[in-house]
Amino acid sequence: MNAVYQGRASRTASPSPLVAIPYISVIVPVRNEAGYIAETLRQLLAQEYPTNRLEILVADGRSTDETRTIVSAIAAEFPRVRLLDNPRRLSSAGRNVAVEASHGDLILLIDGHCQIDNPRYLADLADAFERSGADSVGRPQPLDVRGASWTQRAIAQARSSFLGHHPDSHIYTDREGFVPPQSVAIAYRREVFERIGVFDERFDACEDVEFNHRLGRAGMSCYFTPRATVKYQPRGSLVKLFRQMTRYGRGRVRLLRKHRDTFSPAGFVPAAFLAGLAVGPLLASLYDPLWFVYLGSLVVYAFLVCFASLQGAARSRQPMMLALLPAVFVTVHLGAGWGLCWETFVGLFENRQKRSVIGPQPEMRTP
Repeated sequence: MNAVYQGRASRTASPSPLVAIPYISVIVPVRNEAGYIAETLRQLLAQEYPTNRLEILVADGRSTDETRTIVSAIAAEFPRVRLLDNPRRLSSAGRNVAVEASHGDLILLIDGHCQIDNPRYLADLADAFERSGADSVGRPQPLDVRGASWTQRAIAQARSSFLGHHPDSHIYTDREGFVPPQSVAIAYRREVFERIGVFDERFDACEDVEFNHRLGRAGMSCYFTPRATVKYQPRGSLVKLFRQMTRYGRGRVRLLRKHRDTFSPAGFVPAAFLAGLAVGPLLASLYDPLWFVYLGSLVVYAFLVCFASLQGAARSRQPMMLALLPAVFVTVHLGAGWGLCWETFVGLFENRQKRSVIGPQPEMRTP
């Protein structure tokens, strides 16, 4: 029996199994995930966790593929799976739809395209809450899945590198213990939502970071455990990776507008890099000594990319990675930089109309 069951039962004279085992609500916001959602649900349904203490809520954002059909068929066979409608389509809105419909003591967020290798994932997650007493639990999120293409493998290696993700993020580490929740918290006690509200639907990226920032600012804790690792599907092409990083960059600027204390110089290095590429030649043409600065900066950047690429190829033991990793790193930096710059100078005007339509952040309504 898992420690979570023993630990909770030992605190009551006559423990009831239905009280001792926490009820888990798994929330899966999706849109057009027909290629992956069946496998994700299969892995969740195969978990070694009491079926009467588990519900899986799929919030579909009006998919235009076969996602709804697939989920409906699975829900007809397994009553603990429920399909919910997310008319606003955004992940933040889908999460809120499912949170409002949920009944769990613990609320877990899962994407529609991930790989859960551990059949005791849910039990280990509940155990982490029990052992730590934390308000939330975080876990590693490697991009290393079965059947990945060479491009996906290169993206996975690059994103786990020091040059491929935000330096404050813990999602690629494996040390257990208490950490800041901003980048890693994915499971919460229900009381968290009752205390700080739900996800801000003005965000279509970084809504999880924004929510976790409020969680940390409220003095609530996050326990990080590699026993709850989930592997996520890397983007399948450099174009899709660029779009993903652009969304992340835009989300970071929106986060900064709402929470000024989230600013960090490291987070805006991609924007400085992109601006330097664009403006550097113009400035250097006006003042010749700046060519040394511009070209020197490019040499330093090329050295860092080559070093990180060599490191990634050595870590993966796949020399062929050297042919892809430099392009992946450049795509990550240009995509993030473009998103940061676009949102800074253009997105502010786009979002004013959205805010007037959406209104204030929704409040938690207990189901």
